Amino acid sequence: MSTLLETTDLRAGYGRVPILSGVNFAMAEGEFLGILGHNGMGKTTLMRTIMGSLPASGGTVHFGGTDVTRMAAHQRSRLGLGLVPQGREIFPALTVMENLRMGLAAAKREDRGVIDGVLEDFPRLVRLLDRRGGALSGGEQQLLALARCLCARPKLILLDEPTEGIQPSIIEEMIETLKILRERWSLSMIIVEQNLDFITSLSDRVLNIQKGRITGEIDREALLSGNVGMEVA
Repeated sequence: MSTLLETTDLRAGYGRVPILSGVNFAMAEGEFLGILGHNGMGKTTLMRTIMGSLPASGGTVHFGGTDVTRMAAHQRSRLGLGLVPQGREIFPALTVMENLRMGLAAAKREDRGVIDGVLEDFPRLVRLLDRRGGALSGGEQQLLALARCLCARPKLILLDEPTEGIQPSIIEEMIETLKILRERWSLSMIIVEQNLDFITSLSDRVLNIQKGRITGEIDREALLSGNVGMEVA
């Protein structure tokens, strides 16, 4: 199976504050890769740097065999990278349908058929199309953020802390939805998460991030037992 994404000595930060201090990992096409770590270890910074919304200060990002390190986020989106950010970042004043249409912004022309296809996998959103995003529950907003991302037809989705503030019933629904999407859309995904059950249910491999570095792969048996140690809790 071919390599889809590879980072080499990737570095980034905010102003003079370094956050990523040399991230090295690769993932295969079709893989669901989990990244686990404490708050403040660089998980969200890594997602933003891969997406291009935060510039790298060193190292490289290759996506689909192309060096995208200096590309803007919208250029990476057109190549097939998509981000579902922490906090969801939907447009609260826009309706659900208008939020979905924003997911088509990178397309050459708006195609309502794309939205209709996405909604087949998100039946909960169908009855909410005229409701403003800000009136949705946290779980519904998370489903909307994921559906909006899919409207751009990504090859790889970066999913950042999707269970944060979400009720358990929606988390279970999200797991099942992502499993279906993986098969139906031939997706690859990086899942940044602290919920062990969620990340274990979906990921083929789980990497540990500490202080801006990937320190290794976490043993799957340890994940299944919940015995992964405080350093990766």
